[in-house]
Amino acid sequence: MIDDWTQAYAFLRQVKILLQSGPHQVQLEYFVRKGWGKVKLNFGIVRPEEMVSAETKALASQADAVVVAVGFDQSIEGESGDRMFALPPGQDELINQIAGANKNTVVVVTSGGGVDMTTWIDHVPGLFEAWYPGQEGGTALAQLLFGEFSPSGKLPMTFDRRWEENPAHDTYYPKSGDKKVAYTEGVFVGYRGYDKSGVKPLFPFGYGLSYTTFAYKNLTVSPSTSAGQSVEVRFEVTNTGSRAGSEVAQVYVGDRHASVPRPKKELKGFAKVSLGPGETRQVAVRLDRRAFAYYDIKKHDWRVEPGDFDLYVARSAAQIELTGKVAVVP
Repeated sequence: MIDDWTQAYAFLRQVKILLQSGPHQVQLEYFVRKGWGKVKLNFGIVRPEEMVSAETKALASQADAVVVAVGFDQSIEGESGDRMFALPPGQDELINQIAGANKNTVVVVTSGGGVDMTTWIDHVPGLFEAWYPGQEGGTALAQLLFGEFSPSGKLPMTFDRRWEENPAHDTYYPKSGDKKVAYTEGVFVGYRGYDKSGVKPLFPFGYGLSYTTFAYKNLTVSPSTSAGQSVEVRFEVTNTGSRAGSEVAQVYVGDRHASVPRPKKELKGFAKVSLGPGETRQVAVRLDRRAFAYYDIKKHDWRVEPGDFDLYVARSAAQIELTGKVAVVP
């Protein structure tokens, strides 16, 4: 059921199986061939329905709101091995059963990246990605949860709905028993790959909610650029809500006339702006000539092919607010 005999690829593994009533033989083989640091093995078998006690659910049902903290720590996520895309054993059951007992359930995930949220994401009204926030992370999280500050973070990666939908999935150990990766996805990684496939991720690159709302308008672009010149993208952002907050406006560039395969759009600039309720501010993002270039593998240098480039002002890679064009000349 779980085979890490020749090389341990993950700190933690789990397998769900259906057992008929009656005795079953369990065989566990374990040895340490080589390694570093502290080596340990924990092993357990548990019924899913027994992972959350009746007392816990009763307590949750009586609360005004519940914060469920799940995710990973240094013992099961790190740089020397892969980790499961699923949350650790029992955590999906915990979220679902607590959310069933209290509709005001907020999930806080501690992790270095995305996790499988498909079994519960549609049943909880709030989700915080805490990453690994360090010494004052708990204080910061409490201040955000209780509304002392408005969240303003944006995802620095795409959160996949399913691992199989990740643009790199099919090139990650593509042959059974062969541990070589060819990286045949090329430049189409992350949001660039999702733009190419048309698949909608769980949360796109650059995504992030706030306790307020923002509106974008009045896009202007400076004249065409030539060698040594830059393009200035200007637009207005308005806080349309009743709370102070910060927004990270993102500027993407698209090249539809290139002689080589290029993504539909690429992030080339961004700006963070803090606004009070009803406040409007003009934002300027400057793009140099490199923002329109691709790497020419034959010349071993960056190259710009003159022509019209698409400009996108967005709140995330999937939420385009303003569009424009700019001509790049020789």
